[in-house]
This record gives sequence, C-alpha cells and structure tokens, in this order.
Amino acid sequence: MEKNQPPFALRLLKGFAMFWWDFLVGDTPELFVAALVIIAAVTVLRIVWQLNAIAVAALPLLAIVALGVSVHRAQRAARK
Repeated sequence: MEKNQPPFALRLLKGFAMFWWDFLVGDTPELFVAALVIIAAVTVLRIVWQLNAIAVAALPLLAIVALGVSVHRAQRAARK
C-alpha cells in the first residue's frame, strides 16, 4: 500500500458522501436549495400558523415556480 493513500474507511466515507452530493445536488444546486426552502415554508405554514389547506396548495405551486425559474435561467445562460 502506498504511504500517501488514505485509509480504506476514509475513502469509503468520501465516496459515500460524494454519491449523495451528486445525487441530491447534481448540476443544479439552486433546485436543491429551492426544495429545502419549499419544505421549510410548507412546514412553517402547517406547524406554526396551522394553515394546512394553504400549505397543501402552496407546495406544488412553489415547486412549479422554482422549476420555472431554473428553466428560465438555463435558457438565458444557453443564449449567451
């Protein structure tokens, strides 16, 4: 074994973390952040303010808005 190579457990942990980072974040980190913000907003609506019906309606609307913003940004970047 080479002296500069990290231990097997450390390489395994790094590989596991890199898989999840690529799976969750991937090419568009703004969608990952948007998903976290949407989940937090819906949670606040349901738990803090007891607005269950609004939370149910807001979830898909916020997801569609986030997706639309992401597509718009990608199209604008492709034109440049």
